[in-house]
Amino acid sequence: MDQLALLFVLLLGAVVSVPVGDRLGLPAPVLMTLLGIVLALLEFVPNVEIPPDLILPLLLPPLLYAAVRRTSWRQFAANLRPIFLLAVALVFVTTLCVAAVAHAIVPGLPLAAAVALGALVAPPDPVAATAVAGQLGLPRRLVSILEGEGLFNDVTAIVLYHVAIAAAVSGTFSPWEAGLDLVLSAVVALAVGLGLGWGANKLMDLLGDATLQISLTLLVPYASYVLAEELHGSGVLAVLVTALFLAEYATDADDVMTRLAGHTFWDIVDTLVTGVAFGLIGLELHIAVRTASGRWSEMLGWAAAVVGVVVAVRLLWLLPATWLTKRMHARRDYDEEIPTSWRETVVMWWSGMRGVASVALALAVPLETDSGAPFPDRDEIVFIAFGVIMATLVLQGLTLPWLVKRLGVRADSDQEKEFEKQLAVRAAKAAKRRLREIESVEDLPEDLSEQMLRRAFEIGVRISPEMGEEERREAHQQRARRLKRVRRIQGELLSAARHEVLAARSEPGANPEVVDRVLRHLDVRSLR
Repeated sequence: MDQLALLFVLLLGAVVSVPVGDRLGLPAPVLMTLLGIVLALLEFVPNVEIPPDLILPLLLPPLLYAAVRRTSWRQFAANLRPIFLLAVALVFVTTLCVAAVAHAIVPGLPLAAAVALGALVAPPDPVAATAVAGQLGLPRRLVSILEGEGLFNDVTAIVLYHVAIAAAVSGTFSPWEAGLDLVLSAVVALAVGLGLGWGANKLMDLLGDATLQISLTLLVPYASYVLAEELHGSGVLAVLVTALFLAEYATDADDVMTRLAGHTFWDIVDTLVTGVAFGLIGLELHIAVRTASGRWSEMLGWAAAVVGVVVAVRLLWLLPATWLTKRMHARRDYDEEIPTSWRETVVMWWSGMRGVASVALALAVPLETDSGAPFPDRDEIVFIAFGVIMATLVLQGLTLPWLVKRLGVRADSDQEKEFEKQLAVRAAKAAKRRLREIESVEDLPEDLSEQMLRRAFEIGVRISPEMGEEERREAHQQRARRLKRVRRIQGELLSAARHEVLAARSEPGANPEVVDRVLRHLDVRSLR
């Protein structure tokens, strides 16, 4: 098997793991990691040959962009305090605790190298958290906090990692320079993210065509990441800012086809790239196995100690952080999305899985220092990092569904239905207002006006049938049954038309472009 065949196996696994995971009740990323581990143990499977410095630029931009599309800036703003405590403060605390323990138990491990180890195992993986939380039916407030933590903690961890690596390689460290680097990295990322977001938004208006616009959204995350890194900024933060800007300002309510095609496209990208990313985590296991040759008991002990620190620090931090956030919430007197019980706090604790970023940073540890000497204890750092990744991703990922079920943590479906009803009412009122505006400038026949008024009401009822009164609801249900029958018959008519047009594609002298154009017209009609 060569590298290309291995890539196709991972892509196929990414597709198959989704329905298999749904049936087994397990997250697809965890299944892909297990597949990677199995492939790594097979002798005929080659070792992955991706330069470590390309893993983050290749995988993170599309994954981050896809994750941000599912949220909004308002949601981040509502959860700013808990996200800050998790994404910034907790990363710092975890880094320092891991560095202290590793420096104490690993003989000869310099403090700078220990900090680098702490930084690369500190951030929970945003893709794993989002994928796992999204399948378990967790309360939206928990999903929002986990998404926000996962998206922003990489920024802090990667900057800390680079500062620690620079100190270990050069042998010098200045806290003032490190702090300045952190601030400048954030400022550059914000400038690049906002600039590219604004430019991409303007360019989309010029392109017009849905295919070109969606193609641009694939290029923008990579451009944002690479440009920010070239200017010594945070590529991760730049991608987040760009994606949030486009999600906020590049949405045209009437551009239905672009929105539908865009969602489908990014669902496909998210599924495939996520599968490949977590498959690579498992495939890289051979590096840890090779590193520990002849020293298994000693190195497993070090890895277990660091895993214990990572898991314990997250729990010990979450308990007071949740209490503090609740206290601040009570004083500020507004609704903030925070964990409301110890059960939700436990689920947040156990959701702290490490993944793609930790693997890339571990593999990117330099081989030598500036003096030409080997990087201190590089093999030990890589092995411990993989131990943390495997323990948290596989163990926590496999047991999290059981834990959620055991604790009974579920989304508030009544609250979601109420919000859906509110949106339905707003949609129906907006349609009625527009109808009144049309009637003020156009002379509509009375029967047409009444028909359009019913249609305006039905817009809301179709979204949420509960918004209608009982009599109207029954009348709507009768019309819905009739409409369903009409749509079924119309669907069969359109299906017959599509089959006939498609058959014409293989006839002698048929122009395939014209056939495809007619077929696209019929497909659009089928969506109405």
